[in-house]
Amino acid sequence: MVRVDLNCDMGESFGAYRIGNDSELLGSITSVNIACGFHAGDPSVMRATVRQAIAGGIAIGAHPSLPDLVGFGRRRMEISPAEAYDMVTYQVGALMAFTIQEGGQLKHVKPHGALYNMAAASRPLADAIASAIHRIDSSLILYGLAGSELVAAGAAAGLRTASEVFADRTYQDDGTLTPRNWPEAIITDAEASVSHVIRMVKDKEVISQTGKVIPISADTICIHGDGAHASLFARTLRSRLEAEGISVQSI
Repeated sequence: MVRVDLNCDMGESFGAYRIGNDSELLGSITSVNIACGFHAGDPSVMRATVRQAIAGGIAIGAHPSLPDLVGFGRRRMEISPAEAYDMVTYQVGALMAFTIQEGGQLKHVKPHGALYNMAAASRPLADAIASAIHRIDSSLILYGLAGSELVAAGAAAGLRTASEVFADRTYQDDGTLTPRNWPEAIITDAEASVSHVIRMVKDKEVISQTGKVIPISADTICIHGDGAHASLFARTLRSRLEAEGISVQSI
């Protein structure tokens, strides 16, 4: 049977600001990537999200980012591999502490936003991130863009990796995500998004913006929890995947 994980970024509220539909989404996903304070989240939100995930039987992952709260971690920064190593160590360590205190176990790490995209293309950055994770806990699973340097670096470091695809993003001919500020980078039609995912999971291919067929591996699917209809889309996607004979479960 074909099996796939359904992950979502959560814990993005901080202070007086409420972002996302976390409680509504937990019933549809199998893994959660919890913001660690650099692009979103705060200590109290981190703990609360960990508790929700444990109560729901959801696999917990750390979602480290560049230190860019104003830009939500989506703006590129010139950082060295050594800086990336320390940023990831700091954030993963923080979320791991909350998870241990609440009686859970950290299962995976997925870099966020610009850090994720930079590491997908830069092997030195990818190696630094993978090395940091391996030295914290070699049993952690590294989530990275399918076919990217991040996945390759994780495997080379001795980590288990998960190739990630995106439900609401279009792809370029080289297998990278279309930058968010480009036309038609985001898939807004729910039915088109579901068909896009099913093709990636079942047929192991994705159609680029130019119409090119690109082979792709899909171990885990990312959905974003901050959209107006995110919880409805998550339920619909999971239902359709299961109707196609695809088992939805954590890695």
